[in-house]
Amino acid sequence: MRKLVWLAFLLAVVVVPFGAYVRLSHAGLGCPDWPGCYGQISPAHAADSILQAQALSPEGPVSLGKAWREMLHRYLAGSLGALIALIAWRAWREKRQRLPAGLLLAVLGLQGLLGMLTVTLLLKPVIVTSHLLGGMAVLQILVWMALSPGLPSVAVPARQVRLAAWLVSALALQLALGGWVSSNYAALACQGFPACNGESWPALRFDHAFHLLRELGEAPDGSLLDFASLVTIHWLHRLGALLVSLLLVSLLWLGWRERALRRHLLCLGMAWAVQVGLGVANVLLQLPLPLAVAHNAGAALLLATSLLLLSRLHARETERRRVAWPRLPFFHHERLSGPGEGR
Repeated sequence: MRKLVWLAFLLAVVVVPFGAYVRLSHAGLGCPDWPGCYGQISPAHAADSILQAQALSPEGPVSLGKAWREMLHRYLAGSLGALIALIAWRAWREKRQRLPAGLLLAVLGLQGLLGMLTVTLLLKPVIVTSHLLGGMAVLQILVWMALSPGLPSVAVPARQVRLAAWLVSALALQLALGGWVSSNYAALACQGFPACNGESWPALRFDHAFHLLRELGEAPDGSLLDFASLVTIHWLHRLGALLVSLLLVSLLWLGWRERALRRHLLCLGMAWAVQVGLGVANVLLQLPLPLAVAHNAGAALLLATSLLLLSRLHARETERRRVAWPRLPFFHHERLSGPGEGR
C-alpha cells in the first residue's frame, strides 16, 4: 500500500506540472476530441487528420507536436488514475486510509469529467481552472498519504494552529486565482512590478472579470472581454500573494520558537521565497514558458509544505480545553456558583 501511494505521488509530481506545460504551450486543443485524438489511439494514427487541420489553420491550436503533448498528458493521467483505483481497492480491502483513498477516487472521477469538458467546451475558463484545482487536489491528498505518517506531531499554542489553517486556506484561494489568471490569459495584463502598467492601483472592473458562465476571451454578453477585466484578474492575484505572504511570515515568526519545527519552517520559507521570485520574474521577463511551468510547480510545493505543517500541529492540552469549552455558563457542565460561594 505504501509503495503504491509513493508511486502515485511521484507520478502526480510529473502529471500536474506537465498539464500546466500543455496549457501554457497552447496545446490544450492539440487533439480536439476526447479521449482519443481524432478518434484514434495516438497522434501517429491520426497524423493525416492533424496535418489537414494544420494546413487549414497554420497558426491554430492543432499540430502534430501539440497533439503529442496533449496525448502524452492523457496517457500519464490515465496511468495515475489506474494507480489511484488500485490504491482505493487496497485501502478498502485492508481497512486503512479509507477516507483519503475514497476522497482521492472521487476527485479522480471528477478530474476525468473536467478533462473531457476542457476539450469539448473549448477551454472554458471555469472548466480549465476547476481542472487545475482538481489536479492540485489529487497531488495534495497523495502528499498527505505519503509523507504525513512519517512526520512527528508537535504541540504548539492554539493560535499557531489557526494561523497554519488560515495559511492553507489562503493558499488554496490563491491557487484558484492563479488558475483564473492562466485560463483567461491575464498573466501579462499588468506590466511592471510592483506597479501595474505604471499605476500603484489600477482601474478595476469586477462584473466581467469573475463572471463564471462565459466563454474564453468573452464577456457574459458575448462581446470581447475588455482589458480592464484582465487587469482586475491579474491584480487580485497579486493581492492574494500579499495576503499569503503576511500569513506565512507571521507563522514563521511565531513558530520559530519551536525547535522541532524549525527545519520544516525553513523549507516553507524557502518555498515561499522561490515562488515569489518566480512570480515577479514571470512578469518582468514576459512569461517565458519554463518559468511559467516552474511557477505552477512552485505553487504545488508551497501548498504541500503548508499542508504537511498543519498536519503536524496540535494545540497544547490546556489550550485545547480552553478552546473547546469557552468560559460561558451554557458551554460548561460544571455547577454555577451560588450566592456567597466561591468558584
